[in-house]
Amino acid sequence: MKLFSTSTHAKIDYLASIFFMASPWIFGFKESVPATWTMIAIGLMALLMSLFTDYEGGMVRSIPMRVHLTADVFAGAFLASSPWLFGFADEVFLPHMVMGLFEVSAGLLTSKHPSRDRSGAVVDHGGDEFN
Repeated sequence: MKLFSTSTHAKIDYLASIFFMASPWIFGFKESVPATWTMIAIGLMALLMSLFTDYEGGMVRSIPMRVHLTADVFAGAFLASSPWLFGFADEVFLPHMVMGLFEVSAGLLTSKHPSRDRSGAVVDHGGDEFN
């Protein structure tokens, strides 16, 4: 059983993208260049993936949902480990680790198939259903 529908995941994606990019200022680590740019890069990647994913929140809909979810898991693992990979763990690590693990969880707990109508078009149910 998956906890999130693709519609709910789309909403989470857009909110998380903005939160990722704003987090250096929210959590006060903007002075750490690698910590800041890692978070901004992950946020931009998440935003672009969302725009191009074949789900309710996608605009171009060219990336399959399974690819999107796999990318979420890998990006989350990368984000969670980035403080140690790039050597800024002594300055800041908790936002990267927590948000990275959140990204992994979202990727693992979301349905792999958006709802479709008879023509095969993605149908937005407003996130009210659970798949």
